[in-house]
Amino acid sequence: MSTWTVETKRGQWSIPTSDTAAANSARDRQSRLTKPPGSLGALEEVAVKLAALQGTTLPRSRPAAALLFASDHAVTRHGVSPYPQAVTGAMVENFLRGGAASSVLCRHLGVPLRVVDVGVMRPLSPPSVEGVSFRRDPVADEPGGDLRVEDAMSEATFQRALAAGAAEVDKLPDDVRVVVLGEMGIGNTTVAAAVAALLLGREAEEVVGRGTGVDEAGLARKVEVVRDAVRRLRGVSPEQAVRSAGGRDIAALIGAAARAIELRKAVLVDGFIVSVAMLALERMAPGAREWMLFAHRSAEAGHRHVLEALGARPLLELGMRLGEGSGALTALPLVDAACALHAGMATFEEAGVPDKGQG
Repeated sequence: MSTWTVETKRGQWSIPTSDTAAANSARDRQSRLTKPPGSLGALEEVAVKLAALQGTTLPRSRPAAALLFASDHAVTRHGVSPYPQAVTGAMVENFLRGGAASSVLCRHLGVPLRVVDVGVMRPLSPPSVEGVSFRRDPVADEPGGDLRVEDAMSEATFQRALAAGAAEVDKLPDDVRVVVLGEMGIGNTTVAAAVAALLLGREAEEVVGRGTGVDEAGLARKVEVVRDAVRRLRGVSPEQAVRSAGGRDIAALIGAAARAIELRKAVLVDGFIVSVAMLALERMAPGAREWMLFAHRSAEAGHRHVLEALGARPLLELGMRLGEGSGALTALPLVDAACALHAGMATFEEAGVPDKGQG
C-alpha cells in the first residue's frame, strides 16, 4: 500500500492511503448479504471504511483502547467555566478510581483506559482500579499561557505535547484496531472554540457554546475571550493556531491521532474538543481525516461547523456534551455491530435465499 508524507515543523508524519481493493471487496460482500442493499445504513459504511483502513475484506473493531489527555488552562481566570480549575485534577482521580462516565463505559465495554496528565496544575497521587492506568508526562510541568493575551504554549512545549500523545500510542499493543480519544480540562471548550474560530475563519459567537453549563454572563465572557484571541491571531497557520490558542491536551490529541494513523489504526473521534484537534491535524497533514470515524454530534454550538469542515457524518446525535471520550465510547458498540454484521451475516448464496431479481 502506498503512502504520502507530509512535512511539518516537527518532522514527518507519514499518512497512509486506504486500500481501495479491500474497500471494493467489502462493498461487494455487503451487496451479497441477506438484506436489501443499504438497509443497514451507516453500519455498512463503517464496515467498508474499516476494511479499507485495515486492508482486509473482514475488518475488526477490537481490540480497542481509550486514551484520555488531561490539562488545565490559564484562560479559566476569566470566569469562562462555572467550575473551579481544581476540578480537572479531581476528575483525573475520579477516572482512576473508576467513578467517571468514561471509566464506567470502558469497564462495561472491556476497553483499557489510559489517562495522561499533560498539564494538570495540582500534584496528583491517584490510585487506580483494574483496567485504568495513569502517567504524568514531563510536559505537564511546563508553564501555559493565557490565550487571551499571550501564546498558550511555547514552540518547545507544543512539540513536547505532540510527542506525549504519540508516545502513548506507541505503548499500545500492536493488535489494537481502534483508538478512542478523549480529554479532560476545565476551560477546554473555550480553548477549542478559539482554535476552531481560527481554523474555520468564523467569529467567536459562531463557535462558542455553554461548555459545562455557563449562564448568560459566563457565555458572554467566553465569547469576549475567544474574540480577543481571534483578533490577536487571525490568519495564523494551523500549527500556530494550536500552539497559541490551544492547550497541551489538544496538542497531545493531535500527536496521538497522527501516530495512530501512521500505525494504520482507526481513530474514533469524540465530541467538540477532539474534533477540533482532528480538524487541526487534517489541516496540518491532509489525508489524516480518512482514518477517522466520528462518534457523535455534540450539543456544543461550534461542533456542527467543525464536522461540516471535515465532511463528517457522525454515528450518533444524543445531545451529549460531557467530553472525556464518553461519546466515542458510547458509539463503539455500533462499530462493533458493524463489523459483526459484516462478517457474520450469510450471503444469499450461503443461505439459499433468492436474491433480488431471482425467481
